Amino acid sequence: MDLATTIQNIERSSSALTTQSLTRMDERLPWFRDLPAEQRSMVTLVAQAGVRQFLEWLRSSGDDLGTSDMVFEAAPLELARAISLQHTVALIQVVIDVVEEQVPQLAADGEDDQLRESVLRFSREIAFAAARVYARAAETRGAWDARLQAMLVDALLRGDNPDELISRAAALGWSETQTITVVCGATPGGEATLVLHSVQRAARRLGLDILAGVHGARLVLLLGGVAEPVEIVEKLTGQFGEGPIVVGPTVTGLADASASALAAVAGHRAAPAWPDAPRPVTAVQLLPERAIAGDEAARRGLREGVYMTLRRAGGELLETMDAFISSGGVLEGTARELYVHPNTVRYRLRRIQEVTGFSPTDPHEAFVLRVGLTIGRLESSPATRRPRS
Repeated sequence: MDLATTIQNIERSSSALTTQSLTRMDERLPWFRDLPAEQRSMVTLVAQAGVRQFLEWLRSSGDDLGTSDMVFEAAPLELARAISLQHTVALIQVVIDVVEEQVPQLAADGEDDQLRESVLRFSREIAFAAARVYARAAETRGAWDARLQAMLVDALLRGDNPDELISRAAALGWSETQTITVVCGATPGGEATLVLHSVQRAARRLGLDILAGVHGARLVLLLGGVAEPVEIVEKLTGQFGEGPIVVGPTVTGLADASASALAAVAGHRAAPAWPDAPRPVTAVQLLPERAIAGDEAARRGLREGVYMTLRRAGGELLETMDAFISSGGVLEGTARELYVHPNTVRYRLRRIQEVTGFSPTDPHEAFVLRVGLTIGRLESSPATRRPRS
């Protein structure tokens, strides 16, 4: 190929090639016409850099293929944020079409085919360069998102100001209006960015709105707008490492999400005390284990949800629960102790479950009730009542 003549022709036509390419983009690509002026200028810079780099590539006889990455140095990450990879490929195709159309005017005599082949080879390298730029941008965004999500989880566990939580979540595209359920389990290990990428991919398959953060050895998820969180988490168990997975209570909005996060983490910390716990298990099911481990929120929950609820429901329910515990959970023994018919005991036990949410006939739920009564009486006793701060 008569490179000197061809290169001179391209150099003289470089401005015209860029202008024609931009005009063709306007004609062919409706979304390009709608771009802001700043983003259109980025494309112009890249198109100009592409022509210059093509000339350098021709001068090196097409040997230095790695230099095609330099085309995007004018606006690498900015372009990747503004325009999708699919759109970038469409822009490249427009430029290549324009150059190919001008091959008869650009090539030296008899060198049309060689120049056309060079254009196609260079366009392939440019496409690979674009893919590398977008891969680096995606990696950078992934690492940044991982940091943002970890910061959000830290803020939730610290109980930071709700406005700050909302601001952090908004940076991750999170909607403030939805219900939130926080889930805590062991991280499967490995790079945090890869763990979160796997979680997000699983969430997309299930059509879920999820934020996730690796907090030490724990993986913490925020599920948005989920009606049956336990059923959903059952489908996500593979994203966690071994051990318990604890589902916090569902709350409305990020302002109350700290309570769900703290309950889930406290439950995860206390879960080893219940070796046969289901996986996943709710933080409410772990109330007695959490209380024994020193969780003040769990103690308050048991006092209000068990002891005070039974007191308000009538003395007979509290009396029946005490008798049922002292008889070792034997229905007839409870009836004899209370001097009532066994059917009366059955009715009262059903009422206890209705008002507290825990069944006296279920072994672990009976434990919840027993610990709740114990804490309630301790908290209510003048001799053991702790001063309020």
